Amino acid sequence: MRGHPAILHLDMDAFYAAVEQRAKPSLRGKPVVVGGLGPRGVVATASYEARTYGVHSAMPVAQARARCPNAAYLTPRFGLYRQVSDTVMELLAELSPLVEPLSLDEAFVDLAVGGAAVTTEEALTTGRALRARIRAATGLSGSVGLAGSKMLAKIASEQAKPDGLVLIAPGTEREFLAPMSVRVLPGVGPATDRALRRAGIGTVAEAAAAGKEELVRLLGQAQGVAVHTMAQGVDDRPVVAERDAKSVSVEDTFDTDLTDRPLVRAQVDRLAGRCAERLRTAGRSARTVVLKVRGHDFTTLTRSETLRGPTDEPAVIREAAARLLEGVDTTAGVRLLGVGVTALAGYTQEDLFAQRSQTPGGHAATAPPEPPAPAQPPPSAVRRWLPGLDVRHVKHGPGWVQGSGVGRVTVRFEQPGSQPGRVRTFSMDDPELEPGEPLPLPAQPLPSDGEGRPESL
Repeated sequence: MRGHPAILHLDMDAFYAAVEQRAKPSLRGKPVVVGGLGPRGVVATASYEARTYGVHSAMPVAQARARCPNAAYLTPRFGLYRQVSDTVMELLAELSPLVEPLSLDEAFVDLAVGGAAVTTEEALTTGRALRARIRAATGLSGSVGLAGSKMLAKIASEQAKPDGLVLIAPGTEREFLAPMSVRVLPGVGPATDRALRRAGIGTVAEAAAAGKEELVRLLGQAQGVAVHTMAQGVDDRPVVAERDAKSVSVEDTFDTDLTDRPLVRAQVDRLAGRCAERLRTAGRSARTVVLKVRGHDFTTLTRSETLRGPTDEPAVIREAAARLLEGVDTTAGVRLLGVGVTALAGYTQEDLFAQRSQTPGGHAATAPPEPPAPAQPPPSAVRRWLPGLDVRHVKHGPGWVQGSGVGRVTVRFEQPGSQPGRVRTFSMDDPELEPGEPLPLPAQPLPSDGEGRPESL
């Protein structure tokens, strides 16, 4: 715990949806939902306009459509989100060398590396300047929390949403937390909340008053002590600049269960290739390959194989995933497939021939036979005009897909920073229409001092 508000927590507001609204002028001020659009899709982010209808992240998209049928439902564009995230993280790095990213849109910053004091006014000035610079660079808003610990800074940023700044002054931590639900404390989920409420404990103040012994009796030693400590407003976790990834994985949920075995094999091969690409992008290698298979009844199986040495070679990862699939019965249908790697290491150039041509016992092995061609092309091989994705037309220039079906695709031609554009409809196989790349978000002038929500202490 710091005696000064030296920990800053930034949380971008409705990040994915806000990026889409910024990139698509016709969607500004309108409800936007980003997520999987198939029958089993889940909401990743909803704009604040959509949230007024009760739409929230992790909600099934089908339920979201029932609550807000007029929203724009868009496919995620993670490449663009990462570009914008990189811009925001660079601004944080200018504040301090000690930045702990939690996701693309969230991070902690230690403003007092080396033990220098940070006064309340200095922290407020830093938070105000950061929010203004993020808006100028991206056109997006972020909420900032400032406090003497990570837990309190994160709670403060939640209180600041949307587009605000909250600072918890030293000495006021317990007073600030007292009326809040125990759910604001890290690690207190629905089950813990129910256990506490059965004992008449609903707020942080009531948890603090219950005492450590009672909380241990209710929750067990580890969690009881943790809840008691946090209820006092105490959190001594440091900001950690480097978070070493323990695994890399990719997975897909399919709109309809896969029952064709060659198609399942083709999907595993595709996912293994994507996994290897991510591994190489991270500059890492891995020794263990993991296959994840979820059946039609939600039963989930995982199988793993440890190689003789770490690798980042796509062919090796594909072959291992294919061997793992051979031991899994998929005849009843597969709703989800995933391929991952663990036991990560720094990039190494291993003996590829040894990995591929020998069995773990050291004997030569013939290459596994190529799987037969799938009965139908894998979904990734079919040109799909998914809502929200970028396109480019030879005559009309860049735009994005509003919808498609019955052989037609509807495109709105507009760009970030332009006025709302016109809508045109084409045949799905129009040779002049092709997938496009996301355009960068334009910068904008620094906002006035009064822009955004009022600050609170």
